[in-house]
Order: sequence, then structure tokens, then C-alpha cells
Amino acid sequence: MKIYLALSFVCACVVSPWVQAQDYPARAIQFVVPYTPGTTGDMLARLLGQKIAQRWNVPVVVDNKAGASGIIGAEAVAKSAPDGYTFLFAATSHGTLGAINPKLPYDAIKSFAPVSLLGTSAMTLVINNKFPANNVREFVEEIKKQPGKFNYASPGAGGIQHLAMELFKQETNTNMLHVPYKGSAGALNDLVAGHVQATVVSMQTATVLTAGGKMRMLAVMGRERVPTFPQVPTLVELGYGNMNVETWYGVFAPAGTPPALIARMNAEVNHLLTLPDVKEVMAKQGLDPVGGKPERLDTLLRSEVKLWAQVVTRGKLVSD
Repeated sequence: MKIYLALSFVCACVVSPWVQAQDYPARAIQFVVPYTPGTTGDMLARLLGQKIAQRWNVPVVVDNKAGASGIIGAEAVAKSAPDGYTFLFAATSHGTLGAINPKLPYDAIKSFAPVSLLGTSAMTLVINNKFPANNVREFVEEIKKQPGKFNYASPGAGGIQHLAMELFKQETNTNMLHVPYKGSAGALNDLVAGHVQATVVSMQTATVLTAGGKMRMLAVMGRERVPTFPQVPTLVELGYGNMNVETWYGVFAPAGTPPALIARMNAEVNHLLTLPDVKEVMAKQGLDPVGGKPERLDTLLRSEVKLWAQVVTRGKLVSD
């Protein structure tokens, strides 16, 4: 009898993931967005959630758990049951927060299972229209003439705009003062007014503001030029090989979620990213659909965590 029970237990363990996958999903799925409603991450969660609800015939609830730059929502997912019914719609800050805040209540890598990379968007270096520089070389030369005189803005300390500019300073051996704001609006308003001289913004934002003549785009922080601005060089081609910076959005599950359920959601997301209406909505947000296997998101996150930890350490951005 003991042998029979033991064998039964082993068999149950072996077939359990398969049974889960066969019955999945059996109830409502929760998409946790660690940002406020109306943000790009929220838009993606609602767009994909609506389609998954229709295709899988189960409710998909989008839960905005905003606060602390995304930490509150991420922590909630990290502590959720790894049963395939809770997912995190994270953005670039998921890879930067640990560098600036080493006491996070979770590990950005170990506490989550990657599902799919949703999309990416190029970042750009922009300056005030009256700044006496027409290109990156002239910009760097001007800063070096008067180190510490010029300021750059960001929507907040520890975000991708802040760390991208710190990386730029390290790559160019320049000295600019960081002026953090409580959001993008204040940072951009002061840039246009000339109170700060530079900042990093998404390609979508840069497109709007440069078209109005309110600022000048000096470079794309990616490996390839952007078709809509073919005349604007990348920092990589200008010789700054580490300046491949972009915003990204991805889906994660709690660590320990069965691989079969991860694969099911991954396949679904990959399919949805090929749909014309999904591509159209993402294009309006300046996003290029990516998709791919979970390993692609895992590789990206690990490289991001490593890069920004190095930037923070070199720049001594966190006090002991």
C-alpha cells in the first residue's frame, strides 16, 4: 500500500503541470499595472487584456497598483501565488529601481518569471533650442568649457531618463547637474524655458516638441537611426558604444509559475502583437512590437540590471 501511495504521489506530481495547462484558464486573470491609469503600461494591459478576455472567454481584470515608481505593484505580484492568474505589466524602471534602491522588497530577476517582451521605443537626447550646439560634439565641447554650469532635467531620480543622462556624462566625461522633477511636464516646461539645458525623452515626445521648434534633437540613444529622423545620428555610431538606451515594456509572472502556463500566455501575447489594430495602437505610443520567447525578456532584464548598477556605482548616485 505504501509503495502504491508513493507511486501515486509521484505520478500526480508529474502530470500536474499538464493538467493545469489543459484546464487553464478556469477563472479571472489579473493584470497588475504598477503605474497610474492612462500611462503606456496601462494602455498595453487594457488593450491585450480585452482581447485575451474575448479569445479565452474569461474575465481579465486590470489592477492599477501605482506608487513608489512601480515598487508597490511589483511587490504585490512577487508575493502572489504562482498559479498563472497574476501578471505584472512592467516598464523600463523594473530594471533600474534596484540600482538606485538596493533595499527593494523583491529581486527584479529572482522574484519573477519573464513571459514576453511587448515593445520598445527609442530614447533621444534633446537640448534647449537656444543652446549653442548643433550636434553632440559641439554640445560636449560646450559643457567641458564650463563644467558644472549646465543642468539636465529628469522626471524623477532613479528613472531611465536620469540614469541615461548619467551614463552619457560618464561616456563623454562631462559634468552636468541633475535637476529632478515630479513628472515629465515640469521637466519639459523648464527645458523649453531654458532653465535646464538638456534631457532625455522618448522618440514620440521628441517628435512633437521638435516639430514645434521648442527643442532640438541631437542624437538617438539606440543602435539604429529612426526612419522618421534619418538625419539624426545614434550615439553608438558617434563612438559611444554603451549608449544603447531604450524604453521597454514586458510581462512577468511570479517566480515559480509553471512553465506550461508561461508558454500559454507567451504564445497568446506573441499572436496579439501581430494584429494590425494592436500594431496601430502601439505605433501611436511610439512603440515597436517585439514579442519573442520569455528568454528574450530575461536576457534584456539581466543586461539592464547589470548596466544600471554599474552606472549608479560609478556615479556614486547612492550614498552608503
